[in-house]
Amino acid sequence: MTKTKAPARGCDLACDAASRAMLDKAAQGGDPTAFARFAAQGAQCSFGASGLCCRICHMGPCRVSAKNPLGVCGADAATIVARNFLREAAAGTAAHSDHARHLALLLKKAAQGLAPDYAVRDQDALRRAAGAFGVETAGREPNEIALALADRLLDEFTSQEEPLATPRLAPKARQNVWTAAGVWPRGIDRTVVESLHRTNMGVDHEAAGLVSQAFRVALADGWGGSRIAAMVGDILFGTPMPVKSRSNLGVLRADTVNVLVHGHEPALSEMLAAAARDPLIVDRAKAAGACGLTLAGICCTANEILMRHGIPVAGNFLQQELAVITGAVEVLITDVQCVMPGLPLVAAGYHTKVVSTSDLARTKGASHRSFDVAGAYAQAKDLLLLAIENFANRDPDKVSIPDVTAPLVAGFSVEAIKYMLGGRFRGSFRPLSDAIISGRIKGLAGIVGCNNPKSKLDAHINAVTLELIKNDVLVLKTGCAALASAKAGMLAPEAALEHAGAGLREVCEAVGMPPVLHMGSCVDNARLLEAAAELVAEGGLGADLCDPPIVGLAPEWMSEKAVAIGCYFVASGVDVILGNPFHVSGSQEVSELLGEGARAVFGAGFHYRADPAGAARLALEIIEAKRARLNLDRKAERKLFDMKDRRSLNV
Repeated sequence: MTKTKAPARGCDLACDAASRAMLDKAAQGGDPTAFARFAAQGAQCSFGASGLCCRICHMGPCRVSAKNPLGVCGADAATIVARNFLREAAAGTAAHSDHARHLALLLKKAAQGLAPDYAVRDQDALRRAAGAFGVETAGREPNEIALALADRLLDEFTSQEEPLATPRLAPKARQNVWTAAGVWPRGIDRTVVESLHRTNMGVDHEAAGLVSQAFRVALADGWGGSRIAAMVGDILFGTPMPVKSRSNLGVLRADTVNVLVHGHEPALSEMLAAAARDPLIVDRAKAAGACGLTLAGICCTANEILMRHGIPVAGNFLQQELAVITGAVEVLITDVQCVMPGLPLVAAGYHTKVVSTSDLARTKGASHRSFDVAGAYAQAKDLLLLAIENFANRDPDKVSIPDVTAPLVAGFSVEAIKYMLGGRFRGSFRPLSDAIISGRIKGLAGIVGCNNPKSKLDAHINAVTLELIKNDVLVLKTGCAALASAKAGMLAPEAALEHAGAGLREVCEAVGMPPVLHMGSCVDNARLLEAAAELVAEGGLGADLCDPPIVGLAPEWMSEKAVAIGCYFVASGVDVILGNPFHVSGSQEVSELLGEGARAVFGAGFHYRADPAGAARLALEIIEAKRARLNLDRKAERKLFDMKDRRSLNV
């Protein structure tokens, strides 16, 4: 195993005590981690960071500058930067939308009886989705509805000429914006392919058109693929409702077989969640000398099984290697996205087996077991039996599990929020809307994204979150940003008593909710826009998604998926504050197109603030400006009405 020189002490690299302890252990043992590899990179390429390096054709690669302003083909900085940006947005859209496609295909197979371990678990979710897509439900059995819906959803990927139907779930005023701007996408697959075509050498050289296409392809993600993934996930696995659990590396146990699931697609992890409770598996674990089996999650698969089953979370993106360094993980099962190819390198120093399961995502050094939904439950049991067999190979001298966990409440889907605010028969967003109008809650902030070793693990996320809830902003979170809050104890209702402003605290106490609501995995960012659309539909907060006091933040993002997410938030009318900049600084034209240019078209744009305090200040300024435009903070003069005044009201 190649040892990589470790970087600074754990206390300099991470906020939580568990990660610090494992980083110090890694440094002492020379275990390779992302933190060490980042330090070894030294100064990163300035041309790449500014978007000025072009590798699209083999006349290059070309690097342009003030001294040498054109590539071999004649492309200038704006063209090169815009092409690179569009490619990132298209790749991010492809990742989320392929996730959605697999779920839509699974829904079809389940309805046809070809995936017998899966079924329609939530018939209400099925009927809601069918109604949204015009699928007839009267007199039809659930599988018949599901089959028709699956075919309709798959049309969203393959449609060639028809506009994408899913964006019609947005407020009508926002639909009009997209139509006027010419960014309404057609089929998801066509839009992604067109994006790659336009960035090919010799095709589209105009920065404005390339950036416009970036917003178009991102809309195919946020109001297409991601929305479909959330819908189908609810149908097959159940609509999330609030559940209690715990987070951080301390959820692993020295006396149990420990299995981690990592990735994004929930088809296998759902089966593992069921199989982990199978009496056969429990008995076999005990026969191997363990007290049982612990299943826990890393990254967005963690969010999927957390919000539906309460299965504990071991950590977020930058903790995947640190979990292995505990020495207590028998098997780490991966599917797609955010899985570091360095995992087998660190696992080589321990007994942990890394097993990849998606044929799209093989990892050098990992064993591979292709997952087939036709025999899902049996394969899940086989993976757990592999872990039980490997328990005997654990080296007690290498086991060091930090005794660090935090309680949490997760699973706040839009339907769960409605139920929480109004019950089963009167569920609505009206109480939340009223709280915003009255000023008890100033506004909403959606905080999303991954972790990035360019900043201290979770530091930016947690600092900006604390500042916002202190100022009466209700925070909605997904993905690894949500798990950062989980580790910091901010997903527990008690956090409102300690950290929230008086108005937000009052609402949280009345409802019994945390000041930070966990809404799912990163593909569930579509739920954030669904929640915003519910606020608009309630009335009193404007007619379009750009009207309510809402802002988006991505403090520690790192993935191409985040580029697409940011673009579909901005295209939806929600300002986005980035903690790390896009690779576009090499072109003033492209930077302006993503800032004031986007604002002129969509009513929102991108902002960059490296420091949490500055990001929080800007978020509060955006929220206050939107409140002012809605006249929510206007102090009305008190007046005693006589009979003449009352007649003039004409009510």
